[in-house]
Amino acid sequence: MTTPPARPAAFSGIWPALLTPLNDDLSIDHARLAAHCQSLVVRGCPGVTLFGTTGEGPSFSLAERQEALQQLIANGIPAAQIMVSTSCAALPETLALTRHAVGAGVHGCLMLPPFFLKGVSDQGIIDSYRYVLDGMGADLPQLRLYLYHIPQVTGVGLSHHVIATLKSMYPDTILGIKDSACTTAHSIGLAEAFMKDLTVYVGFEPDLPEMGRRGSTGAISGLANFMPRLVSRLVTQPDAPATPAERERVVQLIGLLGGYSLMPALKGIMALLSGEPGWLRVRAPLVALTAGEFAALETTIRAFGIDPESD
Repeated sequence: MTTPPARPAAFSGIWPALLTPLNDDLSIDHARLAAHCQSLVVRGCPGVTLFGTTGEGPSFSLAERQEALQQLIANGIPAAQIMVSTSCAALPETLALTRHAVGAGVHGCLMLPPFFLKGVSDQGIIDSYRYVLDGMGADLPQLRLYLYHIPQVTGVGLSHHVIATLKSMYPDTILGIKDSACTTAHSIGLAEAFMKDLTVYVGFEPDLPEMGRRGSTGAISGLANFMPRLVSRLVTQPDAPATPAERERVVQLIGLLGGYSLMPALKGIMALLSGEPGWLRVRAPLVALTAGEFAALETTIRAFGIDPESD
């Protein structure tokens, strides 16, 4: 009797949602990006996530995103330790990026629902994913796909019906869901409905302990760009004595950032901690912190305190 092949495993641990460093001309700073990834791996991250929301993914062209992945691998980050968000407004470009990522040997791909037109039906969302997955052809068995739900950004959500339908159609391809709706009840609902067959991850760090208790094994986290160890403990050690205090610390930090546009503020923290002001650069439509905003953020973050050795 032939034993059926084992299903591919979903990722575990913290795979930071990488911020994307830029040069003076707003092209991608490949050397700095690779160095940032290496520092995260040294600090215990089993992998990294390229071009998600935190990484300003849709602000870069298809060619830029393909080159960045190739450069990251060439600069020493193993492809198997890279997750790539391949989400684009045009489905042929999503398919092209997904093919490219799979061909490069990445761990997996993170994919948003269609995010330009609003008010689309569940069937339209299902058809959009099918366009990409069926378009993979013979390469589909090599694809590990994670569905990405962040409706406050996309204006398009993933209903339980969409998730269940796609999982039934592509049971060996769809391994997990990243829920970044930042609503605890919604994340718990996904865990209760799907954790048996899919790993449910959350992007909202205060919910990590609750999800860790429910079987979540990791996270794609923006805060993990500079505090990966703390973020990891929240989900992998949800009932440790220090967890409530560490969760409260994260809640406090998120509150302190509430007066800023999030991605420029996260880049501001990277600039502060690294001493590299180049981290402040962002692509339009985002606007970089002004000198006054950066000075205020520096005062706030120094008072808060981020410890590279433990955070």
